[in-house]
Amino acid sequence: MEAILAVVAGALFAASFYLLLRRNLLRFVVGLIILSNAANLVIFVMGRLTREHPPIIPHEAHVPPEPYANPLPQALILTAIVISFGLLAFALVLIYRNFQSTDTLDTERIRSAEPPEPLEARLGEDAVRERRLPA
Repeated sequence: MEAILAVVAGALFAASFYLLLRRNLLRFVVGLIILSNAANLVIFVMGRLTREHPPIIPHEAHVPPEPYANPLPQALILTAIVISFGLLAFALVLIYRNFQSTDTLDTERIRSAEPPEPLEARLGEDAVRERRLPA
């Protein structure tokens, strides 16, 4: 079971990197969410997958019987899911507001809408001082 989930996690990582390299902002955010889910899957698989032995302590014992599923990765993943959902909601609102003002999701077209950089920022202040004519 762990080998299958490792292959699935690898496929999710590959799909997320493909989407992260696109110029569309919406695809970038979807790639970021898939990357987060792939990382969650890797952490979940590292916590041992056992359906027969949940991390529950029996009534008359002080510790759960061995082998049991580690509950810490499950708690970490639950926290990561909540945080990634908040990140997704915030990113979608930002993308929507950006789309309303620029009418595009293409990052190159959004960049071309920015004002040009001043000459000092592109060349450095020392290079601009050297090119100025003496008064």
